[in-house]
Amino acid sequence: MKHSTTVFGCVIAIAVLILRACCRIRLHNDPRANLRARSQAYIYSVMHPHQIATILQGETGTGAMVSRSADGELLIPCLWLRGIVPIRGSNRRKSGDKGGLGAIDALVEHIAGGAPGYLAVDGPNGPSNRAHKGIAVLSRRTGAAVINLVAVPSRRWIFTRAWDRFQIPKPFSTIHGYFGEPIFPRKDETVEEYRKRIEVSLNDLEREHDPIESQLATAATLRRQDGKTVSGTVVLCDALDQSC
Repeated sequence: MKHSTTVFGCVIAIAVLILRACCRIRLHNDPRANLRARSQAYIYSVMHPHQIATILQGETGTGAMVSRSADGELLIPCLWLRGIVPIRGSNRRKSGDKGGLGAIDALVEHIAGGAPGYLAVDGPNGPSNRAHKGIAVLSRRTGAAVINLVAVPSRRWIFTRAWDRFQIPKPFSTIHGYFGEPIFPRKDETVEEYRKRIEVSLNDLEREHDPIESQLATAATLRRQDGKTVSGTVVLCDALDQSC
């Protein structure tokens, strides 16, 4: 089983490299140059269905939180080939923690070393378009800015039966990356208030640049809550989600 997972992971990695070679990347409202000029740390905040597209335009050295599931294992070769550092946390599972707390500690250290972080904030099990608290905790602990990123390929495959409507850009498409304004923690707000502020900004960004898919994702979430949607792809995750 381990051998087959490794082989399949390598196949996915090669496919991603081919996509990166034949797809064009267009970034909009990119705040990173200004943040770097101020030596300001930052964390990418993305939605679960946009993972492949955002990995294609990923920044070398970024530390990405990865699910400890078998699906997460599939993505490891792809991340390494793209120059992204997978962070999975400790194998120890004390007090019900499945590696998430150890992983967020490791990502804090990674960001403290001067590299960006990356979280799929509504993974690994959703619900779609809901940011879990890991992104807010990580930003508060590191002082890093949160930069929401929505990826919209000009042509894409969409797994309509997956909980997150997982997307894969088609070859020779143009992938548009839309950044939101950097978000910083405030001294007078709780983790929940900060999490909600990040979530609202990310959803607003998707509604602005990918309105039809935003509506369909919302509808899929409602169907899932009614027990009508099958589970789908799980790859990257929120560090404090105990199913990681």
